[in-house]
Amino acid sequence: MMQLELLQISAVLLLVLGLALILGVWVGLALILSGIAAMYFVANVPMTAVMATTIWSASASWTLAALPLFVWMGEILFRTRLSQELFRGLSPWVGRLPGGLVHVNVLACGIFGMVSGSSAATCATIGKIALPELTKRGYDENISIGSLAGSGTLGLLIPPSIIMIVYAVQAEVSLLQMFLAGFLPGAVVMLLYCGYIAVWSLLNPSKQPAAEPWMGFRNAVRESVNLFPTLLLILFVFGALVSGTATATECAAWGVAGALIIAWLQGSLSVESFWASVMGATRTTAMIMLILAGAAFMSAAMAYTQVPAAIADGVARLNLSPAMLIACLTLFYIILGMFLDGISMIVLTMAIVLPLVQKAGFDLIWFGIFVVLVVEMAQVSPPVGFNLFVLQSMSGRDSWTVAYSALPFFLLLIVAVAIIVAFPQIALFLPRLVFPN
Repeated sequence: MMQLELLQISAVLLLVLGLALILGVWVGLALILSGIAAMYFVANVPMTAVMATTIWSASASWTLAALPLFVWMGEILFRTRLSQELFRGLSPWVGRLPGGLVHVNVLACGIFGMVSGSSAATCATIGKIALPELTKRGYDENISIGSLAGSGTLGLLIPPSIIMIVYAVQAEVSLLQMFLAGFLPGAVVMLLYCGYIAVWSLLNPSKQPAAEPWMGFRNAVRESVNLFPTLLLILFVFGALVSGTATATECAAWGVAGALIIAWLQGSLSVESFWASVMGATRTTAMIMLILAGAAFMSAAMAYTQVPAAIADGVARLNLSPAMLIACLTLFYIILGMFLDGISMIVLTMAIVLPLVQKAGFDLIWFGIFVVLVVEMAQVSPPVGFNLFVLQSMSGRDSWTVAYSALPFFLLLIVAVAIIVAFPQIALFLPRLVFPN
């Protein structure tokens, strides 16, 4: 096709997709509509056959079987007293640090992220206990809200992550390697957050209450005992995963069984909570699968139009250095994150972006961590930052106040991106250690 024709096709597809999203059409259906529009520009290709084949191929994946199970595990633990126990169990150990109990937000979100996989669920679960407690004890509201918004994103970076599963399927890379790659960058982000909280508290002593009195080692351990079942579940699931004893899907099934046992031991497992967790996991999984199916059809349809190849070729002709390419992609995803959720960002862009990063010589596992970090930024950037919505409803503050509180943590995520770009081995060390070939 001529260059002008490709530009016209691109404009029409963007118009169709944009109008569908503005009118409130579900993202998955909007993608299917855009794919249908793209197929009208292609001659002698049976649209229904392409749709059926691509949607089936996108859905019939063994890797994707782990998705509903990990989502269900998070839904079960969301309905337990885990958030209360995390706050009680971690508080004695950080109460006397600069920043005090605000560090609990970071640590608790990191731990819950290991059993959730969702940013919004992590933010909501920890926030429902931590935000009232911090407010009651006199902590500054901005740092409390901001740290929760930023720390909630750890649910995407620390495995098991829903975003990582979606990326692994789209990029056709090992899910286990993606999970392994997330641990060290997750630790880096947590250190950045805790470091900022400590520095902020030292610079603003008037906005922080007096240090919590030390209750003694024995009492501190007693407060933390209730964390052991969840920590054992995390160690069991990831120990089996890393050792090769079980696949990611099998580990997800064991995680669900362990979550049900924890809920039963806590006395929070009832017919109502069980059914609510099933329906919550079903709704989330159905939404993600519809988006993946729509994206698969749209990607196939666009491939027939040759638009992605033309865009990739055009960018390649710019002769951008690898660093410039990553800088441009970071800016691109930050802007895209203002209007779309993380899963939609990934499935919409991978057909065009993956050939570019492969040609530039980037490791696809490393690039997956980069994508997760920029999607994390989208969770705390207005106007579609889901963590901002969660905290807006919890705190009663308007979205811009919540966004302003989250701004320092948004900037820290940019720092985290710069760190993994400068030191890619942070993301690649564990996958290469377990899979040396």
